[in-house]
Amino acid sequence: MKACPSCQRLFPDDGSYCPIDGERLLSVAEAPVPTDADDPRVGKAFCGGRYQIRRVVADGGTGRVYQALDLKESRSVALKILHTDVVSDEIALHRFRREFEVSSALLHDHIIKVFAFERTEDQSFALVMEYLEGEELRSLLKREKTLPPERVIRMVSQLALGLAAAHARKVVHRDLKPDNVFLVGTREGDQVKILDFGSVRDNSEGAKKLTAIGTTIGSPFYMSPEQAQALPTLDHRADIWSIGAIIYECLAGTVPFRGTTGPAILLAILTDELMPPSVVRSSVPRILDPVMARSMTKEPEARTATAAQLADEFGHAYGLTGDHQEWAYVAQEELAERIAAGLPGALTAHDEATAARGEPPGKPADASDELFRAGSLGGPVAFQDDLVMGMPRPMARWLVPTVATAAVLVGVVIAFLIAR
Repeated sequence: MKACPSCQRLFPDDGSYCPIDGERLLSVAEAPVPTDADDPRVGKAFCGGRYQIRRVVADGGTGRVYQALDLKESRSVALKILHTDVVSDEIALHRFRREFEVSSALLHDHIIKVFAFERTEDQSFALVMEYLEGEELRSLLKREKTLPPERVIRMVSQLALGLAAAHARKVVHRDLKPDNVFLVGTREGDQVKILDFGSVRDNSEGAKKLTAIGTTIGSPFYMSPEQAQALPTLDHRADIWSIGAIIYECLAGTVPFRGTTGPAILLAILTDELMPPSVVRSSVPRILDPVMARSMTKEPEARTATAAQLADEFGHAYGLTGDHQEWAYVAQEELAERIAAGLPGALTAHDEATAARGEPPGKPADASDELFRAGSLGGPVAFQDDLVMGMPRPMARWLVPTVATAAVLVGVVIAFLIAR
């Protein structure tokens, strides 16, 4: 391994200069031992002297992330060392152990690799993971607000591949959100890694359950109705809802259900109708509206069945042929060309099918669809403010909201894990 003497980043042996600051790279044996006046861990070796910490990468709600040199394997790794308050929280500590146990068993190109969970010399614990150079989807959305469909299709196709491996083992992520989707830039486009399996629900036989009945786990904006109610029947379809919410935000520029507090967000998820994304932002073709509606149907039994199906329906709505297993590795530029060629025909077929069923058009005069046919994209349409009218009561069918049911959610324990 080589190191930059300035920023302390680690690079493979074939590197010559640091792409960040242009410094000539040195072998780790020649490079000076890093120091940080604000963090005494930097420069020291932890976990039995195996991992030498090179620099601070990020701070989170549960721990600090470092780039470190694995002296045994001569590789760059990420060390997430837990904060003191997390170490003293038995449930939180169990969740990190669970993240290691689950992630280390899920060996897939689109799931972050977790190598170890070890005690540190300063009485904390470290989660040892593969080091990734890139950014979380959340950072990208903060900067760009919306993303082009070809980028989202490629990303969701890879998400579907990773989730298929988890769901095949009856593992439900339960906290899919832009913060837990990591993007590694390549020449062809993003390489996706799913992060943070600390909130998983393991539905396999004999798996230990860490979540008490009636406790809601996850991030509210991306939470399914059954997860919002902490229903014990929750399964992989909760993750399908979350993917739908991520797609919606990437294209429409806003989350599908909003509120100013956690309970208000959950109430909107449980009671509000989904605003079609083509109404929120005219750059989204209305052919995508039913795909989003199926992925975020409040009844799990009526929801899109698998992540693979959602990814396929998403791509087909934009006129692509083939399936997500192909699109995951097609260069983003080529996907854009395919969409430009296929979307006009897909819109025409959608209109004809809608007319044959005798259904009204989704938008007056289909004005924005004409923009797509002409190769132009429109701007955003204002999103309505949330209206909180009452609290939901579990029904035999999904949720007939009335004001009289206001007390039902008061007793629900909400344990949001918004920050890692």
